[in-house]
Amino acid sequence: MNARQVIIEPVISEKSYALMADGKYTFRVNDRAHKTQIAHAVEEIFGVGVAEVRTSRVRAKPKRRGLDSGTTRSWKKAVVQLAAGERIELFEG
Repeated sequence: MNARQVIIEPVISEKSYALMADGKYTFRVNDRAHKTQIAHAVEEIFGVGVAEVRTSRVRAKPKRRGLDSGTTRSWKKAVVQLAAGERIELFEG
Protein backbone atom coordinates (compact mmCIF):
# COMPACT_ATOMS: atom_id res chain seq x y z
CA MET A 1 0.00 0.00 0.00
CA ASN A 2 1.10 3.53 -0.81
CA ALA A 3 1.67 5.92 2.15
CA ARG A 4 -1.15 8.17 0.88
CA GLN A 5 -3.49 5.16 0.81
CA VAL A 6 -2.67 4.25 4.42
CA ILE A 7 -3.31 7.71 5.94
CA ILE A 8 -6.76 8.90 4.84
CA GLU A 9 -7.19 12.12 6.84
CA PRO A 10 -6.36 13.71 10.20
CA VAL A 11 -9.02 13.58 12.90
CA ILE A 12 -9.90 17.08 14.06
CA SER A 13 -11.65 17.14 17.44
CA GLU A 14 -11.21 18.62 20.90
CA LYS A 15 -9.74 15.37 22.17
CA SER A 16 -7.22 15.14 19.32
CA TYR A 17 -6.14 18.75 19.88
CA ALA A 18 -5.60 18.00 23.58
CA LEU A 19 -3.39 15.02 22.65
CA MET A 20 -1.24 17.22 20.39
CA ALA A 21 0.26 18.87 23.49
CA ASP A 22 1.78 15.45 24.33
CA GLY A 23 3.07 14.91 20.79
CA LYS A 24 0.26 12.52 19.81
CA TYR A 25 -1.54 12.96 16.49
CA THR A 26 -4.75 11.23 15.44
CA PHE A 27 -5.46 9.97 11.93
CA ARG A 28 -8.19 8.10 10.11
CA VAL A 29 -6.41 5.18 8.42
CA ASN A 30 -7.15 2.40 5.96
CA ASP A 31 -9.02 -0.51 7.58
CA ARG A 32 -6.41 -3.02 6.37
CA ALA A 33 -3.34 -1.03 7.46
CA HIS A 34 -1.33 -2.36 10.41
CA LYS A 35 0.78 -0.42 12.90
CA THR A 36 4.06 -0.80 11.02
CA GLN A 37 2.54 0.50 7.79
CA ILE A 38 0.99 3.44 9.64
CA ALA A 39 4.32 4.35 11.27
CA HIS A 40 6.19 4.21 7.94
CA ALA A 41 3.47 6.27 6.22
CA VAL A 42 3.61 9.05 8.84
CA GLU A 43 7.42 9.10 8.68
CA GLU A 44 7.35 9.29 4.87
CA ILE A 45 4.62 11.92 4.52
CA PHE A 46 5.57 14.28 7.37
CA GLY A 47 9.30 13.53 7.76
CA VAL A 48 9.17 12.86 11.52
CA GLY A 49 10.19 9.97 13.76
CA VAL A 50 7.43 7.78 15.19
CA ALA A 51 7.82 6.31 18.68
CA GLU A 52 4.52 4.44 19.06
CA VAL A 53 1.26 3.72 17.22
CA ARG A 54 -2.05 2.79 18.82
CA THR A 55 -5.02 1.73 16.73
CA SER A 56 -8.70 1.28 17.44
CA ARG A 57 -11.89 0.49 15.55
CA VAL A 58 -14.59 3.15 15.66
CA ARG A 59 -17.91 1.34 15.57
CA ALA A 60 -20.85 2.34 13.41
CA LYS A 61 -23.55 4.42 15.11
CA PRO A 62 -27.27 3.99 14.44
CA LYS A 63 -28.85 7.00 12.70
CA ARG A 64 -32.41 7.88 11.70
CA ARG A 65 -33.86 10.41 9.31
CA GLY A 66 -37.63 10.25 9.50
CA LEU A 67 -38.73 6.68 8.89
CA ASP A 68 -35.45 5.66 7.27
CA SER A 69 -32.95 4.07 9.62
CA GLY A 70 -29.39 2.99 9.05
CA THR A 71 -25.89 3.28 10.42
CA THR A 72 -22.78 5.35 9.83
CA ARG A 73 -19.69 3.57 8.54
CA SER A 74 -17.21 1.96 10.89
CA TRP A 75 -13.60 3.09 10.49
CA LYS A 76 -10.11 2.67 11.91
CA LYS A 77 -8.35 5.32 13.97
CA ALA A 78 -4.63 5.57 14.76
CA VAL A 79 -3.03 7.68 17.50
CA VAL A 80 0.63 8.24 16.60
CA GLN A 81 3.17 9.22 19.29
CA LEU A 82 6.08 11.09 17.77
CA ALA A 83 9.68 10.87 18.94
CA ALA A 84 10.71 13.34 21.64
CA GLY A 85 11.07 16.91 20.39
CA GLU A 86 9.34 16.31 17.05
CA ARG A 87 6.06 17.78 15.85
CA ILE A 88 4.01 18.11 12.70
CA GLU A 89 3.83 21.75 11.59
CA LEU A 90 0.65 21.18 9.57
CA PHE A 91 -1.44 20.93 12.75
CA GLU A 92 0.27 23.68 14.71
CA GLY A 93 -1.08 27.24 14.31
